[in-house]
Amino acid sequence: MTIPLVETHPLEPFLPANAKLLMLGSFPPQQKRWSMDFFYPNLQNDMWRIFGYIFFGDKEHFLLPHKKAFDKEAIIRFLINKGIALYDTATSIRRLQDNASDKFLEVVEPTDIRLLIKQLPQCQAIVTTGQKATDIIRSQIEVAEPSIGKSTPFQVEDRTLHLYRMPSSSRAYPLALEKKASVYQLMFKELGMFKEGFAEKSEQ
Repeated sequence: MTIPLVETHPLEPFLPANAKLLMLGSFPPQQKRWSMDFFYPNLQNDMWRIFGYIFFGDKEHFLLPHKKAFDKEAIIRFLINKGIALYDTATSIRRLQDNASDKFLEVVEPTDIRLLIKQLPQCQAIVTTGQKATDIIRSQIEVAEPSIGKSTPFQVEDRTLHLYRMPSSSRAYPLALEKKASVYQLMFKELGMFKEGFAEKSEQ
């Protein structure tokens, strides 16, 4: 039986100095599925559509005009403006099957979550969208597992942060995009990152 090759994370952590929120996934999909060289690159993943729907009222806001790729530069400008950091909970993995499913990811080396937090002095919360990422965080930090759409507080040194658990942006998760967006929107409201009736200015 052939042992799958170890894959090292292909991206550096995206850590804006002003980040209030740190989003942690599990690990990027295979690069053959990427539409851009950044986080959540698969066109079949709706994370950037959820963000577009919440902040701009348009789920296609972060798609390039030809609709075949996400607009990396517009996404980065938005994330810096909002104070949102991105990385994953594993720095190296083995894929036990030829897909991006967390179920078939074997974590070889987990990310040092406390080190990420230390680099983000303004960070108030971490958000995960999957069970594997949540489990890895909880293996390193003492925090109760929140139910989906909710948060629980935790301590890191002298800081109090919150762990949010959001619905997966994968289309395999059986919930309409608009309903997923409404759950994410509540989190952004709680963190003071979204105001009702306020539309972001287009960055494209």
